Order: sequence, then C-alpha cells, then structure tokens
Amino acid sequence: MKLARFIAGGRSLNGHLQDGQLIDPAGVAHDPDAVQFRLPVDPPKVIALALNYNDHAGELGLTQPKEPALFWKPNTTLLPHWGTVIYPRGAEFMHYEVELGVIIGRDARRVKAQDAMDYVGGYTIGNDLVVRDYVTNTFRPPLRGKGWDTFGPLGPYYVTADEIKDPHDLTLTAHVNGELRQEGSTRDMIFGIPELIEHISRFMTLQKDDVILTGTPKGISHVRPGDVMRLEVEGLGVLQNDIQEEDEAAEPIKGKESREGEWDGR
Repeated sequence: MKLARFIAGGRSLNGHLQDGQLIDPAGVAHDPDAVQFRLPVDPPKVIALALNYNDHAGELGLTQPKEPALFWKPNTTLLPHWGTVIYPRGAEFMHYEVELGVIIGRDARRVKAQDAMDYVGGYTIGNDLVVRDYVTNTFRPPLRGKGWDTFGPLGPYYVTADEIKDPHDLTLTAHVNGELRQEGSTRDMIFGIPELIEHISRFMTLQKDDVILTGTPKGISHVRPGDVMRLEVEGLGVLQNDIQEEDEAAEPIKGKESREGEWDGR
C-alpha cells in the first residue's frame, strides 16, 4: 500500500493511494496533484550511506570502503515532494543522488542479517543532495556538503514492505528538466539492507520511522537554480523538487575543502 501524509483544505490528513486518488480516513478522494504533500514519516533520525555502488565510487575517483560508510542526514535537510531545494550561493558543484530509502518499522537493536527484513516497515525515495565542494576528504563525515537545509527530499509515499517483492531489484532514475541523467539498479548495492541493519543496530538502536538512505549509483551531474529534479524508484512513485538560489543576504561560499581538510585559500 502507498501511504501519504498531506494537507488539503487546510487540514493535515493521512491517506492511501487508490486508483490514482488519495483516500483519506473519511473515504474522501483527493487529487494528488492538488494537495500539499508532507514528509511520508517524521523520522527520529536519518542515516545515509556513502559509496555503496562501485560505479559511483569510480566516477568520483574514490575507493569503496571495506565496511558501510555512514553519515548523518540532519532532520533540517528534510523536504517533501514538490518542496523547493535552496541552492547555496557560491556553490560550484551541487548534485542530486537518487536513493532507495528504507523506513524502519519497529525498534531494532542487535538484529542479525537473517532477521533484518522483519524490521523494515516500508520504503520511500530519497534525494541525498550535496555540494561536492565540501566532500573531498573522505575521512570525516560530509556534514557541510550534505547537511544544508532542504538537501534531503523524501517521498512522496510510504510504500509498505509487503508491496515490494524484492527491494534489491529496483530500477532508480533521475531526470533533470526532463533529461535522463542517472539510471541504476539496487541489484548493484554493495551492502544490502539486511547487512546494513545488522551493522547499524549493533551499535545504535534503530527506531521506528528511522530512514536509512542506501546510496546512489553512477550518474551524478551539476544542477542549478531553476532546474527541476524528477527522481523515481521502481514501485515507489516519483519524487519531484525544483531548485531556487539562496537569497542575496546569504554569504556566498568562499572556499572548498581540500583532501587534507584545509581551505584552498580562495
């Protein structure tokens, strides 16, 4: 089932998608194109995975880590379907990353891989946006590059786990202004969902509605103010967001991180 949280007629509602309409608890149908989508869940935390596709590591000239490379995605990055992404003034290279988002269905601690899928509540689409200027040093978490407000669109739906036969065999695509820029498959993930849940839950509790962003395949490219990103994961719907430049009062980015983590002096 595809579940959604949305605003219609000034009311915050929950509903499910049926025959192309969002059906609220009273049975009233709403046109998905006429509502304001909210986040599919309010996650206690979002954990993202870097370099989980070999082809993506290769296009960046980086070596794939030997164990999952994790980082936080601050909750202030989160943005719903049709929300506007803010392009930081002065950024030289900002790009999208289409990802499968795993929604935890119940608290998980010290879960073994063979039991891990029992803790998955469902799935959503994630866009792990990044200013690449700030992600050249792979030895520290890329918070400055990936933690900007609005850099974590999620949605539009919470697709329950029973609706997805095999989350490790889904096509991912990203279009920018109607042009196909990125295409891959979750078949090519290096660390699968059971391995990730086992690894993470060994040292922290995964809480209900936490989201794990599982990485992106090859195909990143620069996006600019005025662009529209349309991301799709097979069976999960379409996540679409436009980009606008940060307001003129914001101080532009004046430098970027070197591989040693020092400013380049610009």
